[in-house]
Amino acid sequence: MSKILAILGAGHLGQQIAHYAISDKQYDEIVFFDDFTDEKIVFGHKVIGKISELEDAFKNNKFDEVLIGIGYKHLAVRKELFERFNHKIPFGTLIHSSSWIDKTAIINEGAIIYPNCCIEAYSIIDNNSILNISCSIAHNTYIGKHCFLSPSVAIAGFVKVEEQCIIGINATIIDNIKIVAKTQIGAGAVVIKNITICGLYVGNPTKCIR
Repeated sequence: MSKILAILGAGHLGQQIAHYAISDKQYDEIVFFDDFTDEKIVFGHKVIGKISELEDAFKNNKFDEVLIGIGYKHLAVRKELFERFNHKIPFGTLIHSSSWIDKTAIINEGAIIYPNCCIEAYSIIDNNSILNISCSIAHNTYIGKHCFLSPSVAIAGFVKVEEQCIIGINATIIDNIKIVAKTQIGAGAVVIKNITICGLYVGNPTKCIR
C-alpha cells in the first residue's frame, strides 16, 4: 500500500522536501497544498488544493501524513500551521537515511532532517524544525520547535535553542549556551555567550546588530 505525503507549500523548500522524501524512498507519492500557485503540477507532483482544504482532503484519504514546506523567512507561519493541524492530521518525520541519529536522541513530529546530519546522544529536535545538510548536534542539546538550521551548523553539547530560531550556514555554538526564542544567528557566526535578547547576531564572537 502506497504512503502519500502532503507538503504545505510548493515553493523551493517544499520541492526539496519532496525530492528527499521520494529519492530516499520514505514516501511513494507527494501532493502539494499551496495558496499561491495556480499550477496543477509542481516539480512533477500534483497540487491538489489550498491549505484550507487540507482537513477535508485527509478525511477523504488523499494523503497519509503532512509536513510543512514553508521556509525560514516565515517561521511564525510554520508555527501557526503546525498548531492549527496538530492533533487533527498526522505529521510525518523525515530523517534522511544518510544521517546518523543516536538511538537515545528524540526527533519529534514534523521535524525534517536533511542528508549527512549527525545528532548525538540524548539530544532533542522538537516539532516542526528543519536541519539542513550536514548539521552536527552534540549530546544533550535541545533544538526548540519551529527552528531552521542552515547547512553545516555545528552545535556543541548542553545547548538550548528556543523556538523559532534561525541559525545561519556554518555557524558554531559552543557548549552550555542558551539562545532565546526568535533569535537569528548569521552565517559563520560563533556563539560563545548566552543570548537572552532576541535579534540578529553576527561575527566571531557574535554581537547583536539589530
